[in-house]
Amino acid sequence: MTERQTLLQTINDPEDIRRLSVAELNSLAEEIREKMIATVSKRGGHLAASLGTVELTLAIHYVFDTPRDLLVWDVGHQAYTHKIITGRRERFDTLRQRGGVSGFPKREESPYDTFNVGHSGTSISAAAGMAEARCLSGKDFRIIAVIGDGAISAGMAFEGLNWTGDRKKNLIIILNDNEMCISPNVGALSSYLNRIMTGQTVNRIRSKVKNFLKSIPGIGGQMLKFSRQLEESLKTFFVPGALFEELGFTYVGPLEGHRLDHLIGNLKNVKTLEGPVLVHVVTQKGKGYRFAEDDPSRFHGIPPFDIETGEAVAAGGAAAPPSYTKVFGSTVVTLAEQDPRVVAITAAMSEGTGLDRFAEKF
Repeated sequence: MTERQTLLQTINDPEDIRRLSVAELNSLAEEIREKMIATVSKRGGHLAASLGTVELTLAIHYVFDTPRDLLVWDVGHQAYTHKIITGRRERFDTLRQRGGVSGFPKREESPYDTFNVGHSGTSISAAAGMAEARCLSGKDFRIIAVIGDGAISAGMAFEGLNWTGDRKKNLIIILNDNEMCISPNVGALSSYLNRIMTGQTVNRIRSKVKNFLKSIPGIGGQMLKFSRQLEESLKTFFVPGALFEELGFTYVGPLEGHRLDHLIGNLKNVKTLEGPVLVHVVTQKGKGYRFAEDDPSRFHGIPPFDIETGEAVAAGGAAAPPSYTKVFGSTVVTLAEQDPRVVAITAAMSEGTGLDRFAEKF
């Protein structure tokens, strides 16, 4: 697009996107990705996660009445689209610069940023507190928390799920499942969440089970109990949502995270549900930029880079010097080679802390 006004240039707040058709929203998503890639290539930033949540972000703001409805991001690594469409489009090229747009949600920056974040696993607890405050004040707006598949295994996230499921307040949690946090997940919950199937397959299985149960004539008390046990057993085997339903949530999904028509339709239905709801959305980290798709870990937090090659560059276009993280990682490997007592501990991000080589070697 050259001299004529782009679709993105007409978007100043979410009210503008609510007037668009799904086809126009799809075009807007591509323009947002182009702007995001162009900006981060110059400024550095958290690219891969935000590329993966473009459609999801548009769908949330399209369906819900933000900022009256509160949207809580976890960490904020995936919130660049949110910033672009909430009044910060023209300033987005100041990302992570002194006096510019913050790399994370920041209440001082916009009424659409409801919670200052910088650490993972906090969105559910924060949203749960907001839900309690809403009920105490007699208001009825919606609260939506977005959390990733890596962050949901955090202890604070479990506490938030436990509290929310028990209190039965209206609260929507969206699990953004890109099957790839900063480093591969470990642990029992991760293995459980990774049993992902397409939404179409899951719904077909649910439908067949329901039709089969309905076809059994004269179901008595015991048979009814058995049929429910059968349904739950099949659900546990086929659907990743049984855990959340046991915690008191209505589980919806998995949904295709890059199909705006599906996302919008399902979120409209979710908006009418009462009580705590967990919406499971499957996305692709780095979506729309092949280097980020192929190597999402490197493009999780990336310094300035060349768009054509995906390689990091320094000021003036020169090759970037080795980062502090890389120097640290090499040094720790050297020390461990000299002293077998050296042990490395990483906060679930071996590449981000430079300890991936250590993990591979030792």
